[in-house]
Amino acid sequence: MDDLSHYSVIERARGGDTLEIRALRPDDRAGLLAAIDHTSAQSLQLRFFGARRRFTDEEIAFFLEVDFKRHVALVATAEHEGESVIVGGARYILTQPGRAEVAVTVIDACQGQGIGSILMHHLVTIARRSGLTDLAAEVLSDNARMLKLFERCRLPLSMKREAGVIHVVLRLNS
Repeated sequence: MDDLSHYSVIERARGGDTLEIRALRPDDRAGLLAAIDHTSAQSLQLRFFGARRRFTDEEIAFFLEVDFKRHVALVATAEHEGESVIVGGARYILTQPGRAEVAVTVIDACQGQGIGSILMHHLVTIARRSGLTDLAAEVLSDNARMLKLFERCRLPLSMKREAGVIHVVLRLNS
């Protein structure tokens, strides 16, 4: 497979904005932190299962230290006031052979434009090329947008509810 650390494609969001979907880079620290600052407390709660506004240096390092084998991360960037800014991200982390845990986040101002679906499409493509068979996620039961995103993937899907969390598995070998 090609070197995923150089992954880059141009897409168009539902509203017509041009997006670059590309590999997360180690020098994206400032952009990643700015994206977090532009994400509401509610969206962060849904993504991280708790009220998070700040992350430790170790957590930030973990987000940025991507090897593109066991840990794959993509970002969506868009032009804003003449600068390329991160408006969303998606990643998967291998949890066992053939299976990875997946997560997607889009800043609030850009939600509803199909950016999460675009990121998920590229992540699924990469996962398939890497030989994965399943992508799994734990989603808070009130995170309707994320559940809808997984349903829109049009992949075989299983969901299991347990104490306010829905365990989702997407089958990639359909």
